[in-house]
Amino acid sequence: MYQDHTITEIDDFLTKSQAAFHQYKNFSLKQRAGFMRTIAVELEALGEELIGIAHEETHLSEKRLYAERKRAIFQLNSYADAAEQGNWLEARIDIGNNDTNLPKPDLRKMLMPLGPVVVFGASNFPFAYSTAGGDTACAFAAGCPVIVKAHPAHVKTSTLVARAIFSALEKCKMPEGIFAHIYGADFKIGEYLVKHDIVKAVGFTGSYAAGRSLFDLANQRKTPIPVFAEMGSVNPVFLLPDKLGIDHEWIAEQMSRSISQDMGQFCTNPGLMIAVKGDALNLYIKQLVQNIKEVESAKMLHKGIAKNFNENREKAIAQDDVEVIYESEIKADDEKGIVTIATVLGKSFLNNHQLHEEVFGPYSLLVICEDEKELLAVAESLEGQLTTTLMATPSDITHHSQLLNILREKCGRFVLNGVPTGVEVALAMHHGGSFPSSTDSRFTAVGADGIKRFARPLSFQNWDDEFLPDELKNENPLNIWRTVNNELTKDTIS
Repeated sequence: MYQDHTITEIDDFLTKSQAAFHQYKNFSLKQRAGFMRTIAVELEALGEELIGIAHEETHLSEKRLYAERKRAIFQLNSYADAAEQGNWLEARIDIGNNDTNLPKPDLRKMLMPLGPVVVFGASNFPFAYSTAGGDTACAFAAGCPVIVKAHPAHVKTSTLVARAIFSALEKCKMPEGIFAHIYGADFKIGEYLVKHDIVKAVGFTGSYAAGRSLFDLANQRKTPIPVFAEMGSVNPVFLLPDKLGIDHEWIAEQMSRSISQDMGQFCTNPGLMIAVKGDALNLYIKQLVQNIKEVESAKMLHKGIAKNFNENREKAIAQDDVEVIYESEIKADDEKGIVTIATVLGKSFLNNHQLHEEVFGPYSLLVICEDEKELLAVAESLEGQLTTTLMATPSDITHHSQLLNILREKCGRFVLNGVPTGVEVALAMHHGGSFPSSTDSRFTAVGADGIKRFARPLSFQNWDDEFLPDELKNENPLNIWRTVNNELTKDTIS
């Protein structure tokens, strides 16, 4: 039923997508927003059928799936609101003059849609990061058609969600090629899509290996295109001494939940904890193990993820000086996640890059440093991360200014006294980070600023007002915020 599409079929989809782009890019912000809100309505209308199929395919609990569908609907509506408000357009106007002594041109700039966007569905979020997820919503908001490659692990779910988008497309009288849904278990299908001349950008959430492959393919093209890949990270949590001494029980409770939630299958799972040795750390370890023992193992998303987790876990705990202090007693072949906490000395961590790599699942490594100097060395050795967390008191923060300076350069989101799991859909959220956590740390995959990924700036010089886009006309017919002569305003230009 779900056979890979042929190259001929894909070419047809892309040709229609290109034709649709030339229409859709001229649709008003209000029309785009209306289309996205209709998708949200259609997604909710799928009801229990969607939850049941997703539960069957992913092993995620129905409670989690209801919450995630709610999130996906919220994303569609909030990005629709943002699209209509127009702030993401970054409209800039510098009014010209014809003064013969000091003439200057009239310049007006805004973001314009890139063109057809390929979105790769994520394995761990069948709704929020897949077919009608954040990348798709952002691309539609920017004025771009979307070609979704369904994730093979939940292809039935993806197909049902695609049905909701097609229904919205018909109800809103959108161009036929504005959306396409492609089956492709073979990597060659993804490679063909990324290399195709019609495709102008890619959205991806998944592993480093897959994301880097897509990024490299896009840069090998005659005309390279951006690949906005969010590729996960180990999301280090630094346990500073004063906070650990005061709140080791609370920290252990928070961390045990974050490590084990949904079998750790989040790109923001805290896969690394770092602290200086001492009595407070010993108490924390004891409490963490006690809490984690209460976690009931569950099936992972699919056999492929379970297999990769088991292989990467075994590789990690086989490294020199790594000690497993807790692992759940289950067989590795039943697709359940083996909840694992391990420790290693700071000097061993510094000398073994294998220990820096993500183990996607319910696994976390505690790095025990000899002193503050070694703590700084461990921080310096880390690669780019989606998140970095500090468990710290004000006194800790004051006395660790050098650590803070190092860590700010390493991550896209800096968390204080919380856990990295849970990514709020908000304008101030940044879900991205320095390489290798993402391919471009300047952009976010969550929040309305994500719309900017699929747009490019275009400056209009000395154009008559009647020929300008509505967003840049003197009377500001869309009533959007614009920066006019360096002042943010909604005023008309006389």
